[in-house]
Amino acid sequence: MTTDGTNTGRPLPLEGIRIAEVTVVWAGPHVTQLLAEWGADVIRVEPVNKIQPYSRGGERVTSQEVAIAAAAAGQLTSAYPDLDPGVDPWNRSSAFNAHARNKRSMACDITSPEGREAFLKLLTEVDVLIENNVPETIERANLTWDVVKEVNPRLIMVRMPAYGLSGPYKNYRGFGTHVEGMIGHHLLRSYPDESPEHTGDAFTADALAGVMGAFAIVSAIRSRTRTGLGQQIEMPLAESFMPILGEYLLDFTMNGRVTEPQGNRHISHAPHGIYPTEGHDQWIAIDVATDEEWQALCRVLGAEALATDARFMTATRRHRDSVDLDHALADYTRPRDKEALFHELQAAGVCAAPVHNELEALQSQHLNARGFFETVDMEGVGPRIYPGIMTHWKHTPNHIRTPPARLGEHNREIYIDLLGYSEAEYQALIDKGLVGDTYPESVVPRHWLR
Repeated sequence: MTTDGTNTGRPLPLEGIRIAEVTVVWAGPHVTQLLAEWGADVIRVEPVNKIQPYSRGGERVTSQEVAIAAAAAGQLTSAYPDLDPGVDPWNRSSAFNAHARNKRSMACDITSPEGREAFLKLLTEVDVLIENNVPETIERANLTWDVVKEVNPRLIMVRMPAYGLSGPYKNYRGFGTHVEGMIGHHLLRSYPDESPEHTGDAFTADALAGVMGAFAIVSAIRSRTRTGLGQQIEMPLAESFMPILGEYLLDFTMNGRVTEPQGNRHISHAPHGIYPTEGHDQWIAIDVATDEEWQALCRVLGAEALATDARFMTATRRHRDSVDLDHALADYTRPRDKEALFHELQAAGVCAAPVHNELEALQSQHLNARGFFETVDMEGVGPRIYPGIMTHWKHTPNHIRTPPARLGEHNREIYIDLLGYSEAEYQALIDKGLVGDTYPESVVPRHWLR
């Protein structure tokens, strides 16, 4: 079904697969976002009697007044619609809602006896359990593979710690940025004349882990179909990202060469970087691989002096004198409109693209012509534009089916319809504060409403 209620005509490939997730931040939720988009029934398991850190953002709520003042000073303190946390900011976080579409939410504290019982019942009804917490969290809850496999031998359990389930760093906490620092990515992508602190956060390890985790799960489901066996999959963020840097590790092991910070530079291409264009903070990315492309770039820019400059006549010379080249090239790109120059360079066979901000991306003629963005109407948030599905299948039309899951939104259908709880048992969990659809004042004080 699509968001407007029409049927796509074909079942999605992962329909019938059910996944339970106990995930935080981005890496784990990104895995299930991808799987939910293609039909998997993803159930977020999250407590309402305590804050699940780095999830819905309930532990860090900023009032609209403070957020507006901070925004005027160039600081981002919240990402709520209109910078307004509303009465339920945990349902209004753009960071969370970006990956929570097509999912369901079940209020359950897996560390409580009642919650543990409900969670183990849930595991008998799912194909996959995924978590990306520090390993000791799952161990303290006594929900390791040795335990859950006895509940459901066909279960696939995916664990995504920063550094692994063994070794001296096992219980070290880290986000994607710490992992990238540990394995050298921050140093590689820093700029030659600056320290890594100026690179900013990219969280590439989290993004890659989402794709790798989804691939691992689908592979494990295929394996179970053939063997009937469930299994645990251990996928540390550091180890899943490190092969991306394989060429630099091999260069060192084979040649003893330590790769210096790369910034926007390329190992052999020049010019290769981001260059200023007309207007404030406007830029274009250009990549020249051959002498023919270099001459084409100079023709488009009317840069005859550069085309005949002995320093830049060959790829080797351009790369050697890339600093001087970048400064000289900037004088020619600075008066040009980035969009017009982009089209001219592409027509001339030069790889180039304008550098877009968020607004320009949303207004992209190309993305909108392809129907990439979708409007999703979420209760309490309203209709908002979301990034759409990342792949297009010829015989399987697909769209965002349901809006982001509100906290505890699907409690009744999961506890009663799926797990078989009676009305009395369900109400007892509500009375104990273990099931609900909001955080109580004792957990999240409503200071922003005062």
